[in-house]
Amino acid sequence: MNDAALAAAPVPPSLARRIIAFPLTLLILGFVWVAAAGVAVGRSWDVLGFERNTPEKMLGAVLMAAAVILAYKAFKRCVERAPDTEFAANGALPELAAGLAFGTALFTVMTGIVALLGGFEVLGVRGAGQIWTMLAIAIVSGTIEETLFRGIVLRHLEQLIGTWGALAFTSALFGLLHIVNPDATWWSSLAIALEAGILLGAAYLLTRRLWLAIGIHAAWNFTQGWVFSVPVSGGDAPLGLLITRRVGPDWLTGGDFGLEASVVAMVIATSAGVLLLVMAARRGQIVRPMWRR
Repeated sequence: MNDAALAAAPVPPSLARRIIAFPLTLLILGFVWVAAAGVAVGRSWDVLGFERNTPEKMLGAVLMAAAVILAYKAFKRCVERAPDTEFAANGALPELAAGLAFGTALFTVMTGIVALLGGFEVLGVRGAGQIWTMLAIAIVSGTIEETLFRGIVLRHLEQLIGTWGALAFTSALFGLLHIVNPDATWWSSLAIALEAGILLGAAYLLTRRLWLAIGIHAAWNFTQGWVFSVPVSGGDAPLGLLITRRVGPDWLTGGDFGLEASVVAMVIATSAGVLLLVMAARRGQIVRPMWRR
């Protein structure tokens, strides 16, 4: 081989670079880095002492979401050394809008079915209520959780164990982590794993971007918390637009955890997730495990 050919030959990556570029390493480093960015901004905003239900609280949520997105972009460029396609500007607004509309419609339809079955009643209209709090929760949960679980965990696991294994693992993990929420049960965690884990994972797989999943997640939480005054994954029912109450058996109403633990929610949201998975598969978005590639 002559000198020109030797000069043009690519230099193999170092051992350290190969270790860093391994999907499991990137998963751990990326998760810690992005989570730390979100926590840092959140803690800084809390130190300023803003009240919970104020526009400033929502502004803090926006800043936290922006910090997470910027941290993700920096990690992809500097550590992964890859272009950021998950937060690509191309298609961002249409996909985010579609996610917001879909998430709102999905929870509204589910709540309507529960009401028709006698498990949900609207008693009146309250007004603005805790709108700023619910907007903040929707923005933070939608952006941070989707970035961590779908943008980092699912994406990197997929390179190791394939799409189906990564989707099953992240769905189970997402449900399991909700067991620490107030009024959570093993049933509610199973419901979250199936309805949210599959639906949101499928939304990412369909587009290979995070905008659709973020929109669905944020709208689902905001609709249940502010519009219908239902607990968001456990805890106390927020003061939302409508004065409502849930009556009847826990399988129908979700019990103290909220409508997310209803059998109706599980069927509706999981069915929607399966539909998105079918669409993703038809687009050729399914990745095989590394031992079959």
